[in-house]
Amino acid sequence: MKHYICVTCGVQYDATADAPAHCPICEDERQYVNPAGQSWTTFDQLQKRHKNIIELIAPGLYAIYTTPDFGIGQRAHLLVTPNGNILWDCVAHLDASTIDIIQRLGGIRAIAISHPHYFSTIVEWSHAFGQVPVHVHNLDVSWLGRHDEVIKLWDGMTLDLWDDMKLILCGGHFPGANVLYSPAGKGMLLVGDVIQVSTDRKTMSFMYSYPNNIPLSAAEVKVIDDAVAPYAYDAMYGAFGKYVLTGAKEAMDFSVKRYVRHIG
Repeated sequence: MKHYICVTCGVQYDATADAPAHCPICEDERQYVNPAGQSWTTFDQLQKRHKNIIELIAPGLYAIYTTPDFGIGQRAHLLVTPNGNILWDCVAHLDASTIDIIQRLGGIRAIAISHPHYFSTIVEWSHAFGQVPVHVHNLDVSWLGRHDEVIKLWDGMTLDLWDDMKLILCGGHFPGANVLYSPAGKGMLLVGDVIQVSTDRKTMSFMYSYPNNIPLSAAEVKVIDDAVAPYAYDAMYGAFGKYVLTGAKEAMDFSVKRYVRHIG
C-alpha cells in the first residue's frame, strides 16, 4: 500500500495497492490531465530527484520551493511569528534538510492551505513537525486526497489564529479558497493564487482556471474584494514568486475596478 502522488498536480492520495486510475483534481476543469496521460510517483521517489530551496523574502517570511519544479510549481511560505510559525500552502517535496532548517527557524505550529491545488503532501508535512493541525475550509473537504486526523476543517468567513493572524474566506477559484492575513509590519496578505499577483508586480488578477484560461465573473471578484477590504495591508505574496512589496491595498482596489470594467 502506497500513498501515490499525482505528477501533474502534486497531490497525495490515500494509500492503495496500485496507482489510482484517476486524479479528481486534475480531471476538474480548473486543472488538467497531462496530454501524455495520468502518471504517479511516491514520496520516496520525490526525495531522490528533488530538493527544496528556502529563501528569505521579507523580514520573518520565507519562501519554500522545489527544484527541479514538480507538479504545479507553487511556493509555500513560512511566516515566523512571536508565538509560533505558520506554513502557508505546501509543496509536495519534503526532506531532512528542509525539516532541519525549518526546525532551526522555530518549527511549525500550524499549516493553512488556500485551496485544493496545494493540498500536495500536507499530511507528510504535519507528521514531520509533530502532527500539527492543517487548516482546510470545510467547503473544500470533498477535494481532500489523503485523509488524516491532523486535518482540521473550519467554517464561516474567518478563522482566528494567533498574533492577530486570520484566514479569510474569499471563494472564487474554489468555494473554500482563502487567504492568510497578518498585521506584521504594515500588514500583509498571503494569497496563493486566489488572488494572482501579475507579472508587473503592481497589479492583480483573478481566474477560475489558470491553465484553461477561464475567468471569474465580476460578481465573484467583488466578493473577493469585499472579503479583504476591511484589513490593512501593504504587501501581498503570491504563489509563484510574484510579490507586491508596498501599496498592495491600493493596487488591489485598482485591479478589481480594472477587472470588472473589462469583464463587463
